[in-house]
Amino acid sequence: MLVSRLDYGLPEELIAQRPAEPRDASRLMVVDVARNSIAHHTFRDLPAFLRTGDALVLNETKVLPARIEARKPTGGVVELLFLRDLGPDEGGAWEVLARPSKRLRSGLALSVEGEPVTLTRSLGEGHWIVSGPDLTGLLRRRGRMPLPPYIDPTPETEERYQTVYARNEGSAAAPTAGFHFTQKVLDDAERAGAKIARITLHVGVGTFMPVRTERLEEHTMHAEHYSVPYEAAEVVRGARRVVAAGTTVARTLETWAATGEPEGDSELFVYPGYRWLAVDALLTNFHLPRSTLLAMVMSFGGEDLVRKAYATAVRERYRFYSFGDAMLLLNGGRRI
Repeated sequence: MLVSRLDYGLPEELIAQRPAEPRDASRLMVVDVARNSIAHHTFRDLPAFLRTGDALVLNETKVLPARIEARKPTGGVVELLFLRDLGPDEGGAWEVLARPSKRLRSGLALSVEGEPVTLTRSLGEGHWIVSGPDLTGLLRRRGRMPLPPYIDPTPETEERYQTVYARNEGSAAAPTAGFHFTQKVLDDAERAGAKIARITLHVGVGTFMPVRTERLEEHTMHAEHYSVPYEAAEVVRGARRVVAAGTTVARTLETWAATGEPEGDSELFVYPGYRWLAVDALLTNFHLPRSTLLAMVMSFGGEDLVRKAYATAVRERYRFYSFGDAMLLLNGGRRI
């Protein structure tokens, strides 16, 4: 599949710079794949589309203040995006994405307001292993929220770049479909008969790395760590219908369904032609052109209908990307 098939036109003013207030005031486009229909609602209407026996699956990952500005001995600035804690076996080292990375070298000592960070090994494509005396503490003291480049950082946007149910710290980006939930929407979902299941996928560069190959099949996903606790697995197994609250949830559930492993690293790349195993309904935001996220949505809803939905969203002035509006795709995928 040519990556150009993931293109679409978007006026810049439709890129949301601020989150909706309150969260559940976002718009919700409901796309019924089986009926080839599109309807317009508000996110707080979501529970009306849930049924007794549904499993509503949430990603409980919590975004780290993962963006750090470091300086080289020459005074030059290097921006580090902390992606993954490599654990005690690696002495507290982290994998980071460094920009600009052209003149960096192994052993280079950087400084973050007087605190040392050392580039120990290059992993290629701007990825490095870094070490330091207390990198997790450094993030909490000096880090900024890793907002996407199209959002202006303000105290409001940094505070809201987190879901209300975030619990397990470890992401370098937010599972943005979850931004729309309030506790009331969650309570109303349970009153509608849905059971809530909570999984974790720590969002890293694999989710938001742009596709640079000409053909989609040639793109390689970076691994992201996931966990499906026993309680969540039991809810999903017993559900009449599985509703994934976001592409990160969908990726986790599809990896778990394919491998049977409740915890591990997912490199799953879902694009048109993929046969869905676990997910019956997909809640998601409106994504960037040429992104792996849009490829997943097209896989679930069908290329033609998703293109129609995006064109409708532009015409109806929906808000796009991380702080934008939401889409609920029903009866999509091709479950085995």
